[in-house]
Amino acid sequence: MQSTKIDLFYYDECFFCQKVLREIKNLNIKVSYRHIYEDQTNLQILLEKTGRKTTPCLFINGEPMFESDDIIEWLRENHTKLEKNN
Repeated sequence: MQSTKIDLFYYDECFFCQKVLREIKNLNIKVSYRHIYEDQTNLQILLEKTGRKTTPCLFINGEPMFESDDIIEWLRENHTKLEKNN
């Protein structure tokens, strides 16, 4: 079974990003974090793939998902199938 690759594009000052980050921590899900201002490459990737700077953006196997409540709902529904942090 192939694991699900999850990348979160975010920045610290974003209230909606913080909601998603808290849920990821609560569910102990392994995520690749892509801070869009600490590394400008991440911002460029987000813009190229979505045409937007909107955060949070969760890429699930390369497909973007926006809206913090939608992301949190997806994480809650799928957390048992996702890789956990050690």
